[in-house]
Amino acid sequence: MILCSNPKESYLAYQMEIDKAVINVLNEGRYILGNEVKSFEEEFASYIGVKYAIGVGSGTEALYIALKAYDIGSGDEVITVSHTAVATVAAIRQCGAIPVFVDIEPDYYTIDVSAIEKVITKKTKAIIAINLYGQPAEIASIIKIANQHNLRIIEDCAQAHGAVFNGKKVGSIGDVGCFSFYPTKNLGGVGDGGIITTNNEDTAKKIKLLREYGWQERYISYIQGHNSRLDEMQAAILRIKLKYLDKDNNRRKEIAAKYNNGLKELDIYLPKIRIGSSHVYHLYVIRTKKRNELKDFLLANNIMTLIHYPVPVHLQPAYKEYSAAALEVTEKITEEILSLPMYPELSDESVKYIIETIKKFKV
Repeated sequence: MILCSNPKESYLAYQMEIDKAVINVLNEGRYILGNEVKSFEEEFASYIGVKYAIGVGSGTEALYIALKAYDIGSGDEVITVSHTAVATVAAIRQCGAIPVFVDIEPDYYTIDVSAIEKVITKKTKAIIAINLYGQPAEIASIIKIANQHNLRIIEDCAQAHGAVFNGKKVGSIGDVGCFSFYPTKNLGGVGDGGIITTNNEDTAKKIKLLREYGWQERYISYIQGHNSRLDEMQAAILRIKLKYLDKDNNRRKEIAAKYNNGLKELDIYLPKIRIGSSHVYHLYVIRTKKRNELKDFLLANNIMTLIHYPVPVHLQPAYKEYSAAALEVTEKITEEILSLPMYPELSDESVKYIIETIKKFKV
């Protein structure tokens, strides 16, 4: 059996409760924006520590709608990083804005705050701060810059459900937080789903209009909106799994601690945690100059690893036209990063086997 993340395991962990919740939705007969979505939005807002949470169709759509809520569109510039899932940049382009890439920090892989002001122009409207791999970005410094230049801060929290920066959960610090519930996430459904969090009532109202055709009342559009709704089935499942999110995150931290202890003597660059932050290890990413050889060696020993992400967005065919400052760290680490198996259902025996196997490889 190959050791790799399998979303089915997170279903099986809570199967009885999830099956009951799904059957209840089916019997209820209301499948779009019903009581399950409303309850999940309230529960998730409470968990994150915000006043409002609005469910949408996916994490990508959460970013897109957040940008649209601030009237960011054609010709506007949005600062972010190239070392990210392409969804972040896809959302920027979907609303007509221009992505402006800056480099990342070598220790934490999140946006290099010192590079932000160098690329701010009169067209800059927002910064998308990505909490990558489960590690919060240095959001306090980003807020200072944003306030000085009247910019919006959108937190991309797709990989950081439950992560904390300076005592606050990510998604509660910027103007809005955008989350994905893709099945492999720390809080994942059984399909696509997303949510937007905010403390601003007017922003929340506009997001609700945007997610469903601009309707305040059915069939009457007050603004030009979209169709991006979290469905009842996903919400019911996510309500169950939200109850166990902290427990599952703690298990991820336990696995990370075992990796850290077992691999610390090797010539491998291990994940670091930003001071004042909690890392929830959506991914456990190491770095080694022998990355490809190690990847092949582990697969030969039934351990599947992945690369998050092999090609920076600014080097991908669809986005090469968008100029980028020197992204030396970004381009360097893509040759070295490797994601080891990381999911709450991973057993201690399996973790030990992974560590022992890596030790057999001459890094």
